[in-house]
Amino acid sequence: MRTGYQYKLRPNKEQIAIIEMWLELLRRQYNYRLGERFSWWSENRCPVNACPLVVPIPQLRDNPDYYSQKKDLVNTKDKFPEYKLIHSQVLQDCIKRVKLAFDRWFKADKNGHKLGKPRFKGKGRYRSFTYPQIKQDCIQENKINLPKIGKIKLIQHRPLPDGFHS
Repeated sequence: MRTGYQYKLRPNKEQIAIIEMWLELLRRQYNYRLGERFSWWSENRCPVNACPLVVPIPQLRDNPDYYSQKKDLVNTKDKFPEYKLIHSQVLQDCIKRVKLAFDRWFKADKNGHKLGKPRFKGKGRYRSFTYPQIKQDCIQENKINLPKIGKIKLIQHRPLPDGFHS
């Protein structure tokens, strides 16, 4: 069984500015990637019972899937240098969120009900980011060392499990 622990962070003013900038850039990236998937889906779908017999077939674009969108992050960083400030795994996790949201739209839940269409995130609606892989010894005393952000004060309301840090 995997257990997740959440702790409160107390960043200083500079760290707050960095985190807020990251969240805004990640929100834009999420909306852009979701828009890419929606536009591909609307351009390349045709209900079977409504297609005319003779159809000019346009040049189909590649489906923007998880791996192609992750690969395209290099181009994003070239065009928009501010994305270089964000840790690469945090950016990749943003793409994963888009994939999960889009996949949930097509799948039914356990009761057979379809879930709603993913929505674009409005200002202030992208509230968290994830470091998928973080070093075991990132927590020292009452601080956590987050890559590209620095050491942030950590409020531990319960002890860490044994073997988490050295």
